[in-house]
Amino acid sequence: MHLSALLQYAAGELEKAGIDEYLLEARLLLGACLGKTRTELFLLGMEEVATADQIKYLSFIGRRKEREPIAYILGEQEFWSMPFFVSPAVLIPRPETEFLLDRALALVVPENLQKGALLDLCCGSGVIAAVLAKETGKRIIAADISPVALEVTRSNLLRHGLLGRVALVEADLFSAFRMRRDFSLIVSNPPYVSRFDVENTLEPEVAKHEPRLALDGGNMGMDFILKIRQEAPKRICPGGQLFMEIGADQGDTARFLFTEWQQDSPGFEEVTILVDYAGRDRVLHAKMVQ
Repeated sequence: MHLSALLQYAAGELEKAGIDEYLLEARLLLGACLGKTRTELFLLGMEEVATADQIKYLSFIGRRKEREPIAYILGEQEFWSMPFFVSPAVLIPRPETEFLLDRALALVVPENLQKGALLDLCCGSGVIAAVLAKETGKRIIAADISPVALEVTRSNLLRHGLLGRVALVEADLFSAFRMRRDFSLIVSNPPYVSRFDVENTLEPEVAKHEPRLALDGGNMGMDFILKIRQEAPKRICPGGQLFMEIGADQGDTARFLFTEWQQDSPGFEEVTILVDYAGRDRVLHAKMVQ
């Protein structure tokens, strides 16, 4: 089959499956399958596609028709202008987490890069740990409850030459760490989607294919945010900072938890909800009392 005819057929199949950007995605998958740019695909439109490549490409299209995300089909996703391995064991890195990192790197107190440990909590694919290691030059601790996710993190650190700069820890939040205030910077993207949304409102690409373990934040989506609020003050050193990704409707509740709740525990002298480029609450920034 000619390349252009194959592309047209695949785009039609994706359109019938309800994929909005059916032509763009058909072209992207074909380019990845053949190792060709968009321009090359256009110029080679009348070239015959080898049978083996056709079979591979149509298997990609079949998976996409089942609403499997392209990142899982191709096995990688760009983040921070770097390629990262992904699998169904980890969430696909999103622009919201780039915003989290951008704010953490912009607002971190320089002293906090020196005086204590730096932690990526709920590390998933390891993008936060990798970027922190790359941008700060410091040693990072990356923690996640999923051993399979930690293997993806390990692969990504190895890919970018950062394995020696990041320590991997299997832990349920802070469970593997001593009750000491050792951390001067914590950056976290915990599960924060409400269970109702996980089960009823998420798009099929997310609900059917991304790991529920990394999505489900309990009935209100706040279970892990609450646990982090309970445990973080026992682990963050005086003046240390926490940057945490939250849902767009969770800003007021998160602010309350970190300012008014549990007044008998070590407190935060600054709590700010940072708004993303779309004007939505996206990051909680909390600084421990000195």
